[in-house]
Formats: sequence, structure tokens, C-alpha cells
Amino acid sequence: MSRLFKSLKNSTFARDLIATVAPSLATALGGPLAGIATKAIAEKVLGKSTATDTQVIDAIMGASPADLVKLKELDVTFSRDMKKAGVELERIAADDRDSARDRQVKMKDWTPSVLGLAIIIGFFGVLAYLFKFGLPASGKEVLLLMIGALGAMTQQVGNFFFGSSSGSKTKDATIAKIRSEARG
Repeated sequence: MSRLFKSLKNSTFARDLIATVAPSLATALGGPLAGIATKAIAEKVLGKSTATDTQVIDAIMGASPADLVKLKELDVTFSRDMKKAGVELERIAADDRDSARDRQVKMKDWTPSVLGLAIIIGFFGVLAYLFKFGLPASGKEVLLLMIGALGAMTQQVGNFFFGSSSGSKTKDATIAKIRSEARG
């Protein structure tokens, strides 16, 4: 496990951002390919492969839309290169989810279910609050950040209990279409 991955565990927003924009890289960061993924992210986003984990996380936290496109492009390239090399990132991710589900069944552990329910209730509770009262005069940035994090966690809860969707492929096609339209 890489130092970047350990640092990302302490930065929910950065971790969720990478998991959403670059799922193949996020999977690699948690496994034996972490060093390669960290170096690739640093090179693509910061332009230097020798960047520290802190510099990479800061860059991810302050990523512009153009940086997110770069990260997505890197994810597509990384996934393709790993496939050529015979590394099956989706199988690794699926095995990880399967082992978590298997653990829950074997131990009769209600923790994932309770946490998942709390996350979903929290997400929709915050949305209901916003629809009823609107954004507060102060602290709206924090609230919007929290909504983004809760939205990403809600997606992860869905993936855990129902599996990852084919929406990821549709998302890739949409991003490619937007990028080509932006170019001209």
C-alpha cells in the first residue's frame, strides 16, 4: 500500500474524487501497483514524477476541470496499459468488494449496513434541507463540499451492495464527447 493511498485515507474528498474520476488509478493505489499509479498521477497532474504525496493530494484537492480531464485521460491510458500487460484492475476491484461482502456475511456484521443507511439518510437529508431552506448565508462552501462527499459515499454504498454499474462506460463516452466538442 502506497504512502499516497494512506494519505488519501485521511482525505475523504481527494479519495472520493480519484475514485469517481479515475477508478482504475484508485484501485491501483490500494494494491501492488500503487507506486506506478502515484508516479503517473504526479507526472500527469503536476508535470513531475518526483512530487511528494502531499503535493499530489494538494493538486487533486485544488484540481481544475482541465486537471480532472487530465486525470481521466490518465485513467483511460493506465487501464489500457494494464490490460495490455495482463493486469485485470476490474477483477482486483471486484475481488475486493466480494471479500468485503463475504466478510460481512461470515461475521454477521451489521456495520456496513448501518453505515450505508446513515450515509444515504445523511445525503438525502442534506438535499431535503437545501430544497426547503436553500444555501445558508455563511458556510455554504463547507455544505457544498459535504454534499459532494456524501454523494460520492452514496455511490460507494450502492456499489458495495449492488455492484458497480455499466454507467462508468457511459460516463467515459460522455467525457470523451465533451472533450472533443470543447476542442472544436
